[in-house]
Amino acid sequence: MDTPASLAETTTDRSHHAWLLLALLLLSGLLFFLGLGDIGLTDRDEGRNAEAGREMFESGDRLTPTFNGELRVAKPVFLYWLMDQSYRLFGVNEFAARFPSALFGVGLILIHYLFLVHQRDRTVALFGGLMLLLNLEILGLGRMALTDSVLIFFTTASLYGFWLGLHGTGNSRRWIWAFYIGMALATLTKGPVGFAVPLVAAALYLTWTRRWLDYWQKGVPLAGMALFVLLAAPWYAAMFLVHGDAYATGAKAHTIGRFLAPMEGHQGTIFFYLPVLLLAFFPWSALLPVPLYRTIKEWYLIRRARTHPDPTGASELDLFAALWVVGTFVFFTASATRLPHYIGPLFPAAALLTASYWSRCLQDPATKGIRGSIHLMMGVGYLLAIGFACLPTLYTTYASKMVKEFPLAGQVDLGIGPYLIAALLLIGMTLVGYFGLNDERRGRAFWAAGGTLAGLVLIVIVISFPHINRYVVAPPQELAYAAGLNLDRQDQFIAYGTLRPSSVFYAKRQTLFVPIGEEDKIRTALKESKRVIILLPESAQPKLPAEAAGLVPILKRYGYVLLANQPMVTIPQNTTPPPPPPTILGH
Repeated sequence: MDTPASLAETTTDRSHHAWLLLALLLLSGLLFFLGLGDIGLTDRDEGRNAEAGREMFESGDRLTPTFNGELRVAKPVFLYWLMDQSYRLFGVNEFAARFPSALFGVGLILIHYLFLVHQRDRTVALFGGLMLLLNLEILGLGRMALTDSVLIFFTTASLYGFWLGLHGTGNSRRWIWAFYIGMALATLTKGPVGFAVPLVAAALYLTWTRRWLDYWQKGVPLAGMALFVLLAAPWYAAMFLVHGDAYATGAKAHTIGRFLAPMEGHQGTIFFYLPVLLLAFFPWSALLPVPLYRTIKEWYLIRRARTHPDPTGASELDLFAALWVVGTFVFFTASATRLPHYIGPLFPAAALLTASYWSRCLQDPATKGIRGSIHLMMGVGYLLAIGFACLPTLYTTYASKMVKEFPLAGQVDLGIGPYLIAALLLIGMTLVGYFGLNDERRGRAFWAAGGTLAGLVLIVIVISFPHINRYVVAPPQELAYAAGLNLDRQDQFIAYGTLRPSSVFYAKRQTLFVPIGEEDKIRTALKESKRVIILLPESAQPKLPAEAAGLVPILKRYGYVLLANQPMVTIPQNTTPPPPPPTILGH
């Protein structure tokens, strides 16, 4: 029977847990949602995704994703369904386009924390939740209109469901259904990779631990796969029935084709993801090599029956996380097309491993590898500080090569942001070394590292991004918006020499993209359309065909210009040319 003292202790403990969870969610909300809609959509994926969602919202067609009025097969439909609902709630804007990613980012931190509370303890759960939140990859993906934040949420939910269902008893075995549901929704979010990541991690674990029979008995594989097919297949089948080869050929090129051959120049060596993981998971990436190596080594010896599990060493959950990391890393390394955000699905497992390792290090200061890990964290941090400090100089040196994409690249500096970040990293890593290399103060090193990363992100959000947005991202988007206001359905909007998908989103109409060298398309449009407005960099104006000589500039903004064959009727607010950039370099 519980005594009053034990009941009071339980109540206090639950209250403390509730406050920790609330603080974690508030921090997550701040970092994912602060200034979420304050900068324009980045091109090209954000622009394409946001516009595909807008076209679905406008047309009411929930089956067929389109971009610029044409079938879009690069990604499945789930993100566009989410955007459609977000636009209904918040209107068509940048915040609404990014809202699903931010929401699922917070959801990812929540399920990760709750899973670790259930499997470990609240200390490890807090470390794990903060490690998964406070890194550049997860925060970056959760603040962009991309599929990856939603994908990572579902693959993580799937694998946590797999673990709970396989190792649970009684009602907890029902979590196995989350394995199949998560895979299905991940597949509807980003195609085959949605089921490939969970299956690779689960298969490696079942093979290593020889638990295939357990899975057959507890994992309801036949019913589970039937549920997966029931949830994921109907949309794909409907798309094939409605669009036939037009969909099948394009979808194959963007899935199997992307895996077998580089697409859009996104390639790299087999070592591509090593520096990506080191920097994208910084500062916690420095804590990953030791537990990853020790876990795999220990369980290799166990499997070979050369030793018994060390009660203070890696648990079977650590093995599961390690194989999740290795399997996902190898899978995406094997792909011919490589991009930094592809390995995002392994970050929850990496956070689990590093949180468990850090907790052991605090309990036992003599834990092997911790001093080397602290030195590695400091070294990477100092290198990043040097990199940020040198960034303005490097930018000035190479800005001339960016003029084609950003007309004012050579005239606008990066502001004070890089220097603030460099100073923050120097101070933060010094504190990490001061606390982390002292056995008695080591626990404070975590807060120094986490605070450094949080401060870095806030500087980028509050200072750097608005500065870059004003002179680089926003100008063509504001002009596209102005053009859209002044064109009727039968009129023509042309983006010349600037292949930015976001132009379609801001103009809210179909756009004719004309690369330099294909000016015949402009000649045809001028003959066929009653009214034509052309968006282009000012530097490209001399390359227009002779037929465009009668077009007059109606708006200019930081190196971009709108030309029209008729006067503008509506000038939207805030589209008058602003004052020149505060700092001019290279003169």
